[in-house]
Amino acid sequence: MESFDLTPDQFAEGMQTHPDAVLLDVRTPEEYNGGHLPGAINVNIQGYEFHEQIENFDETKTYYVYCRSGARSSTACKYMQSKGFQHVHNLAGGILAWNGEIQQP
Repeated sequence: MESFDLTPDQFAEGMQTHPDAVLLDVRTPEEYNGGHLPGAINVNIQGYEFHEQIENFDETKTYYVYCRSGARSSTACKYMQSKGFQHVHNLAGGILAWNGEIQQP
């Protein structure tokens, strides 16, 4: 199983390399509505429908997953891998690292 933690630069490059990839924002709807990456689908990891939503996704596709700090998205990636998803990538440091608000991990 491939390592899924990516720096913001690697995350951006990966999305460009895989234009058919799915971008998942696993924050709450309130956080998502406050600003998100273009094209991101909101799947709230804290929502009661999260597992059902994930199981409806195509496990053969490539997924780029992020949250505020990288913790929730890491959990989401691990869950997706446990369900057979092979190509899931976590934005290490989350949207905070993406926006340059914190140092990259």
